[in-house]
Amino acid sequence: MNRKSAVLFSVLAGASLASGMFMFSSSGDAQSTAPDGREAARYLPEYTPNGDLILPKNWRHWVFVGSPLTPNALNDGKANFPEFHNVYIEPGSFAIYEKTGKFPEGTIFFKELQLTLKGENPDGSRTEPSGRGYFPGPFNGADVTVKDSKRYPDTDGWGYYNFNHHEPKAKTASLRPKDECGSCHMASARKDDVWTQFYPMLDDIAKKFGG
Repeated sequence: MNRKSAVLFSVLAGASLASGMFMFSSSGDAQSTAPDGREAARYLPEYTPNGDLILPKNWRHWVFVGSPLTPNALNDGKANFPEFHNVYIEPGSFAIYEKTGKFPEGTIFFKELQLTLKGENPDGSRTEPSGRGYFPGPFNGADVTVKDSKRYPDTDGWGYYNFNHHEPKAKTASLRPKDECGSCHMASARKDDVWTQFYPMLDDIAKKFGG
């Protein structure tokens, strides 16, 4: 092999190696992947020294699972969550769930709350070019759920945190009492205290594994 051919071979080999080390999601985020197909590194929960949860990083690039809506106008003006619930799951945890049907330890769900635009009709809906309905308005804080069986034994291994019900989101949050969040999940959520019945993407995976 002459020198020119050797240089070209080295360049091509390097490019091939690089393509094996990184893959890009639809959002354009680089995720490290080993050549043998092992899972990408996960983002795990971070805590302050006193045990508060730190607002997760880069959650807007996570896997979107759904957006339930419970507006005030349909709940006698007193909805517990009068917003769209824009729910995301940490990508590495989702990849494991997709392969096993189980949410692994360290799973994080991020729920960004988003108010509806002001209603024009008695049911709180309004009319836009696309038709009559409910339309996303201002952001209104966030809730985060973390799986850690050792840290949260009293709530089936899940911890619940509120980062304000207004903007901007708080940078840290303390654990919420069981009767505020956990008890409702434990009583009614379909899969491992997660509301998979409202998120077809998650529910289809659960059914695949008999859940």
